[in-house]
Amino acid sequence: MSKVSVYNMAGNQVSETEISDAVFGIEPNEAVMHAMVVNYLANQRQGTQSTLTRTEVRGGGRKPWRQKGTGHARQGSTRAPQWTHGGVALGPKPRDYSYTLNKKVKRLAMKSALSSKAQNANLIVVDALDLEGFKTKTIVEMLKALNVEGKALIVTAEADRKVVKSAANIPGVKTAAVNTLNVYDILNHDKFIVVKNAVEKIEEVYA
Repeated sequence: MSKVSVYNMAGNQVSETEISDAVFGIEPNEAVMHAMVVNYLANQRQGTQSTLTRTEVRGGGRKPWRQKGTGHARQGSTRAPQWTHGGVALGPKPRDYSYTLNKKVKRLAMKSALSSKAQNANLIVVDALDLEGFKTKTIVEMLKALNVEGKALIVTAEADRKVVKSAANIPGVKTAAVNTLNVYDILNHDKFIVVKNAVEKIEEVYA
């Protein structure tokens, strides 16, 4: 078990807590993390792109000229792919890009991502996020007190509407609950800010 400092929203260290080496202390596996990121991005694709083939383009029902004797190459339709306004040959059609990875790969990727944040001193544990209302200013002041610059991911144990709404307008800042956490978001943000009770929940799931 490793020890990390716990800070309050004012940026002051209030205590220390132990984090599991099985989750935050393994050797990060870059190949598995890469596979997980590619999988996540593929699953986000809508796959709605579509082109019209020669059977779907309007017109072209009549043979443009007779088969022989004109000196032109034979043509059956003005909507064949080589014609202007013709259909597209072998163009993209709607498809599903999503695929699945096995559970062991997902778990290893998540633990690798969490460990990489801990090892690079980009893990910040906060004792609690107590917001009186929907205040963007409160989150901005907390990030400033914690010396957070660039992109940051704020993780809570459960979905907290006040935190989500308060951080929504801050560029580069994203919020997530433990059950919505993914490898892409962890790696895509410079700092991983996590509430203390969320750390316990992460360890409960992945240890």
